[in-house]
Amino acid sequence: MRAAPGTPTRRAELAAAVELLSAAGIPTARVDAEWLLAAVLGVGRFQAQLDLDRTLPAPVATRYATAVRRRARREPLQQILGWEAFRGLRLRVTADVLVPRPETETLVEWALGLLPARRDGVRLRALDLGTGSGAIACALAAERGDVEVIASDVSQAAAVVARENARRLGLAGRVRVVVADLAGALGRARADLIVSNPPYLPSVLVGGLEPEIRCHEPRLALDGGDDGLAVIRQIVVSTREALRPSAPLVLETAGGDQADAVAGILRAAGFGSVAVRADLAGVDRFVAGRA
Repeated sequence: MRAAPGTPTRRAELAAAVELLSAAGIPTARVDAEWLLAAVLGVGRFQAQLDLDRTLPAPVATRYATAVRRRARREPLQQILGWEAFRGLRLRVTADVLVPRPETETLVEWALGLLPARRDGVRLRALDLGTGSGAIACALAAERGDVEVIASDVSQAAAVVARENARRLGLAGRVRVVVADLAGALGRARADLIVSNPPYLPSVLVGGLEPEIRCHEPRLALDGGDDGLAVIRQIVVSTREALRPSAPLVLETAGGDQADAVAGILRAAGFGSVAVRADLAGVDRFVAGRA
């Protein structure tokens, strides 16, 4: 329906949203406004722009204004939408988990490449330490039907999100989510792969992050202690005995010098074939070694 004079149109509401988000200092104001409009309309982002001169009904306009105000307060777009895409999967996202990043898709790609071929009649076992939303665990299980994944997190709230994602994606039979610290997650299991995107930021840096991260994502998943390496050191020391001979440990880091430091930690702990791989921006970020 074409808008009557004085009735708000999609175009007018979108323009007002872009203006508000730009004033809030959001560099992706136009894109974010389009995503939010698509969400309240229940359509895709492209479809939402096909007829911008259509009327925006009052209840929809109210929901849109609410969503835009949330974004202007620097709440992450993904938390407002309630989801993020990761390696072709749509994952539920809440304030209890980190928003899955495109860089971590490269971590999964490398981990998949390091997984051995299936043993006859026996599923391979992977451990995802600090699973958060379950993004890594679900991607591994979705792309390798011969793998079962134990996904652990110390946060009960994060585990709830990860379980829901595994269920929604039809992967609950091969992704088991547990609430456990590092020792509890490892137990006596022997794994063909251990992968982790752990907290790796030095504590002093967390307060200087963008508001979307600093104010709306769980600090527990960000803060890696004084030098950012506290959790990584624990993982490296603890996982050797949990890995089958020659099985890989694959870690995400803050990149650059920290990646080199983590490579040194792996070598000092007796890991072999230690290597570093760059992220999508060409920054050395991922480190792997074999038990």
